[in-house]
Amino acid sequence: MKKRIIGSVLAASMVLAMAGCGSSAPNTNASAASSSQAVTAASSAASSESDVDYIKNKGSLIVGITDFAPMDYKEDGSDEWIGFDADLAREVGKDLGVDVKFVEIDWDNKILELDNKSIDVVWNGMTLTDEVTKSMACTNAYLNNAQVVVVPADKADQYQTVDSLKDLSFAVEAGSAGEEAAKENNLNYTAMTSQADTLMEVSAGTSDASIIDLLMAGAMIGKGTSYDKLTHTVELTTEKYGVGCRKGSDLADYINKEFVKLYQDGTMKTIAEKYGVQDALVEQK
Repeated sequence: MKKRIIGSVLAASMVLAMAGCGSSAPNTNASAASSSQAVTAASSAASSESDVDYIKNKGSLIVGITDFAPMDYKEDGSDEWIGFDADLAREVGKDLGVDVKFVEIDWDNKILELDNKSIDVVWNGMTLTDEVTKSMACTNAYLNNAQVVVVPADKADQYQTVDSLKDLSFAVEAGSAGEEAAKENNLNYTAMTSQADTLMEVSAGTSDASIIDLLMAGAMIGKGTSYDKLTHTVELTTEKYGVGCRKGSDLADYINKEFVKLYQDGTMKTIAEKYGVQDALVEQK
């Protein structure tokens, strides 16, 4: 009787051992699936992380800009960034309780800079184009703007219509609304690093004309400026400025609320008057 029991036990042990060996592959797959689910969950958690909290925790708001008066620029001999956008960003940074730092970027790489977290916002008179609004979480519009043609003042009478521009060579900022306007109107152009560079091209005579923001034109060309022999003529587009944040970021909503507060308490208007853009302000409500 004992021999039969021992034999039965041994047989059962062998069956269990074989079952254990046979189940090793499914267990590995289950482990892989579990690991994959963990990675997916971690990725999902990372994507849903609050950008506002991220910025508060690191103690700084990194603002991506180009040299673009009257939005973000430096006065001669100064290392401090000033301008309507720069001052407004500092007001928001103050409420966030963080330092505001400005980083010059290649405008054509602004979306990549955001996604890499080398900057937290693009705040530089950015036109709310389809490409921008599809690639970023954007704030509400806060300024009205237009893209205008800049030519030497002594030739302005010759260039008052879109048709009159067809044979001109243009300088435009790469990745800008000005470049889009040049494409849409089938104009011949060369892409430059910044809008300021395009004005240098026209002033030097290496380009016939440029396309820049109307607000920049008001601050950078004409009587009392460094480009007093330049003027603007044809208005190619009308548009609006907004601030760009990472896709899915909660920072855009936070800035929208700040805009309402700063508009209603008069801060936004005061800053706008300081830089001569008060007529372009968009009501925040």
